[in-house]
Amino acid sequence: MTDQNLRLPTRARSGYFFIGLGVLGAVAIALAGCSGSGPFSKKKDPFAGIGSPVWDSAKGPIPKGGGRRHVGNSYQVADIWFHPKHEPSYNKIGVASWYGPKFNRRMTSNGEWFDMEQLTAAHTTMELPSYAKVTNLENGREVIVRVNDRGPFVNDRIVDLSKRAADLLGFRRMGKTKAQVQYIGRAPLQDPDYGHLAAMNDELKRRTPLDQMIAGADLRDGRYGDSRPSYAAARTAVPTNTRAGGYYVQVAAFADPDNAQRTRDSLADLGVVQIKPANGSYGPLYRVRVGPLNNQASAQSALDQVRARGHHDAVVNLAVN
Repeated sequence: MTDQNLRLPTRARSGYFFIGLGVLGAVAIALAGCSGSGPFSKKKDPFAGIGSPVWDSAKGPIPKGGGRRHVGNSYQVADIWFHPKHEPSYNKIGVASWYGPKFNRRMTSNGEWFDMEQLTAAHTTMELPSYAKVTNLENGREVIVRVNDRGPFVNDRIVDLSKRAADLLGFRRMGKTKAQVQYIGRAPLQDPDYGHLAAMNDELKRRTPLDQMIAGADLRDGRYGDSRPSYAAARTAVPTNTRAGGYYVQVAAFADPDNAQRTRDSLADLGVVQIKPANGSYGPLYRVRVGPLNNQASAQSALDQVRARGHHDAVVNLAVN
């Protein structure tokens, strides 16, 4: 996309200029179609002057999930350039704000529908949809949100949260707060009842490390690609090996191969550490595992060492698995 002055409607809200959610879906479509030179053309914006589509309540409850996976090109708002990208190490502190009734039921930048009563958020550069952990640094409260929109485009604000997320973080009445935002990983496109999002917040309550949350939520939500019947079963003791082949310590499963590689490297001193690809319900997973190990004693020893390094959900599987 060429250097264009993209001018968007704004509105005053709570004492500051706010980019309305109603234009964000249009922004994504317009940016995707930008080419050539010259000023931004309303002909390239199918929602110019009317805002993005609104979900018709006659059709039933606002859909959850859906949309498309989207990163997008660099774009400019109010003379500031934003550069969307996949950034696994994203971890920043800034101001969090929130948005609600005026923008409820409108289409987001990746084609989902904004529901102010769900745990969602807008971010200027994070890939969509993604999971992020947001911590209110004023009171210590934290929550996992599904990032499915673009914004906020105001001063030092780094995330715009739904009304529900702002309530849980305890700052809705204040309007904004100092917060830390940490990228976790890609969220599944399909999450009809936001069961996976709920499972992510269960993992947060259990103090699961960020790099293991998605795999843990997969197990809780029944999305994991293997035959294990439940999350609890995945945390059982070392199994009895009735067949030849030995054991593996499964450390974690990652949607991001870079996270898998970093974990593998950190455990290299334990012996053979492998990355084994697997098919998840919304894309590939990369399992990190230690082994093969010859007997139960060595498997238990390796499991203890892996958990001591912070991988508390590691389990031992038979090599035949």
